[in-house]
Amino acid sequence: MNALKETHFQFKNQTGFYRGKVRDVYFFGDRMAIVASDRISAFDVILPQPIPYKGQVLNQIAARFLELTSNIVPNWLLQVPDPNVSIGFRCEPYPVEMVVRGYLAGHAWRQYKAGKRELCGEKLPDGLKENDKLPFPIITPTTKAKEGHDEDISRTDIIARGLVPAADYKKMEEFSLALFERGTKLARERNLILVDTKYEFGRLDSRIYLIDEVHTPDSSRYFYLSEYEERHTAGLPQKHLSKEFVREWLISNGFQGQEGQQVPEMTDERVEIISNRYIELYEQVIGQRFVKSETSAMNTRIEKSIAACLNGL
Repeated sequence: MNALKETHFQFKNQTGFYRGKVRDVYFFGDRMAIVASDRISAFDVILPQPIPYKGQVLNQIAARFLELTSNIVPNWLLQVPDPNVSIGFRCEPYPVEMVVRGYLAGHAWRQYKAGKRELCGEKLPDGLKENDKLPFPIITPTTKAKEGHDEDISRTDIIARGLVPAADYKKMEEFSLALFERGTKLARERNLILVDTKYEFGRLDSRIYLIDEVHTPDSSRYFYLSEYEERHTAGLPQKHLSKEFVREWLISNGFQGQEGQQVPEMTDERVEIISNRYIELYEQVIGQRFVKSETSAMNTRIEKSIAACLNGL
């Protein structure tokens, strides 16, 4: 299967370019075109093999949820001219990610299991088990590292260090909780539990905008609602739709992104398993059959779609 590892375009009136862990970003003044590649990262490390259709899954889920949450907070998206491309406003990003957690899972559980009872300034009671529902959703922000690992940080430290003005941060908290509530409702309609997720915000013309992706498998964790109680009562692992299964596979093979650790071999079979899980999440979350885009000439297709869309803006 073909996969989109990276792009190398040069457009008329292009003013800049940035390559992130997963996305290639082309700047055009106050507009930007984001190409969702098939690269996959875990523990802040880009894994050696791209995952076919992953970029298309992320881009299309994000576009759908940006549309469904636009009445809560304005967002950056203007058009989706290609299955792998979104074009919208270029905002000045705030240097933190707003992680909202409704359940004790993933990183939060690993920290709790290690004995910590406070996460990003949020106190957690004793006696919790993995995947327990929290009394109420909590916000556990992280820094946005340009290189290396993101780090947990508290609300107090964010404001004290001047990373985000206090008034803006208060609005970001309100938006994050409202978005999580909407995401939880939409997930339940699809027999899913939105376990945790992250939101990113930026500023444009003195307004706060929601940026980046929303409620995708790279930014969120989902459990199956109909199976949650039975599995949780029996102490069984939850069946989940998220990138956590990739992290778990890496951990089981001795890799957590630490110095000196080697990424385990990603066989064709492993790549196909991951690709199929992303497609499964799309179909479960969106409620529609996933239509695979043509992959024989992806770079040409994407380049033409961006150029045509920009000519119309």
